[in-house]
Amino acid sequence: MKALPLRLSHVCLAAALACALVLPAAAQDAAKKERKPDVIFVPTPNETVEKMLQMAEIKKGDILYDLGCGDGRIVIAAAKKYGVKAIGVDIDPERVKESLANVKKEGVEHLVTIKQADIFELDFSDANVVTMYLLPELNVKLMPKLAKLKPGTRIVSHDFDMKGAKPKETVSVETDRGYDSTVYKWVVPWEKE
Repeated sequence: MKALPLRLSHVCLAAALACALVLPAAAQDAAKKERKPDVIFVPTPNETVEKMLQMAEIKKGDILYDLGCGDGRIVIAAAKKYGVKAIGVDIDPERVKESLANVKKEGVEHLVTIKQADIFELDFSDANVVTMYLLPELNVKLMPKLAKLKPGTRIVSHDFDMKGAKPKETVSVETDRGYDSTVYKWVVPWEKE
């Protein structure tokens, strides 16, 4: 009879340890899912989207990632105009929902994937083209990941550069909103400033 409480206590101890190991991981996952966006959503003007895709020199077989895809307009335009596989990534569930609805409305579900994810945790090593409209400090934070992409990968950013990386091309785009956008392009490996 005395062995039963000992075994039961071992089971309870093992269960408590298992919970202690599992709960922090679950709490971390919940924290990641609840992480707030680093930027507010401001849509890229359509004229700028066109110029970004043109500067990216998209070709058959390319895989495009839009980091912080907002309403999905860049990945949709890439799929419709160039017929390439495009992945839009956003941390904001509302933007993901909006993007998915726009992808369906435009009939490009066979080419476009929308993911809710943290771009700093995301594996996008299969990209040939990366587009982004993030703040300068976020671009810089992404540089180590971007630098590891395969040689020849094109990176195109709306309005913000990557300090320390010399753009291969910089273009000003006149928009119908009454202001100009700047589009920056780098090719991996980029030249340092």
